[in-house]
Amino acid sequence: MYRRVCLSLLALFILLIPAGCSNNEKTARLAGNKTSPGSAPAQKTELMISAAASLTDALNEVKTSFEQEHPNIRLTYNFGSSGKLAQQIGQGAPADVFLSASNKDMDTLQAKNLIVKDSRVTFAKNELVLITNKDNPIHITSFKDIAPEKIQQFAIGEPQSVPAGRYTKEVLENLKLWDALQSKLVLGKDVRQVLTYVESGNADLGAVYATDTLVSKKVKVAAMAQTDWHTPIVYPGAVIANSAHPAEAKVFLAYLSSDKGKQLLKKYGFK
Repeated sequence: MYRRVCLSLLALFILLIPAGCSNNEKTARLAGNKTSPGSAPAQKTELMISAAASLTDALNEVKTSFEQEHPNIRLTYNFGSSGKLAQQIGQGAPADVFLSASNKDMDTLQAKNLIVKDSRVTFAKNELVLITNKDNPIHITSFKDIAPEKIQQFAIGEPQSVPAGRYTKEVLENLKLWDALQSKLVLGKDVRQVLTYVESGNADLGAVYATDTLVSKKVKVAAMAQTDWHTPIVYPGAVIANSAHPAEAKVFLAYLSSDKGKQLLKKYGFK
């Protein structure tokens, strides 16, 4: 009887040993997966890019190309007028990089020490053009040809916050047309809204960047502003001073200024 009990206990003990070891090994492997640097998936760094609305299409392609080359960095965009974006950043809105359509808005942040000064770089240029709807019979070949009495509405960006609107105001002031057009102006919150006004026929004329016309099949370029009529249209970029990811932000700016970045920008009409 005693021998039978001992044999039974021994058999039970043999059966339990493999199961216990297997479970312990499985638990160890799971714990190793959670803590082992070699097996854990790399965490992506998310960069918030506040960028001028005119850069929308180009930057969307840049995003695809950049993220393929830098799989551990993910780009998120906040598009708008440069003036409004600078204001948001000044009020503490989260951003890692600011891409402006004018030096003035970047200068505003630099004066307040809100950007990393030595990270600032000019990465593109643009041109200001006068547009009409393709179905509009109006015939204009120069900004000089604008006759205030012959148009109903002229869409431009809000000069206080939209660089394209500010450049347009400079042109119209140079041509002595600004005062005469006051009752005709329709102000857009950014340059893409100006484009929409002309596309929909809600404005006879509009002033946008040359690059904006390349993304619309509903408008035509009537004239191009002479460069001496306005401040040079340049695009500066910089790392935000309180960025949580300054190293990655500099990597992005370097990519934008690289030969590959320049080619992508050129594809969308930027110089």
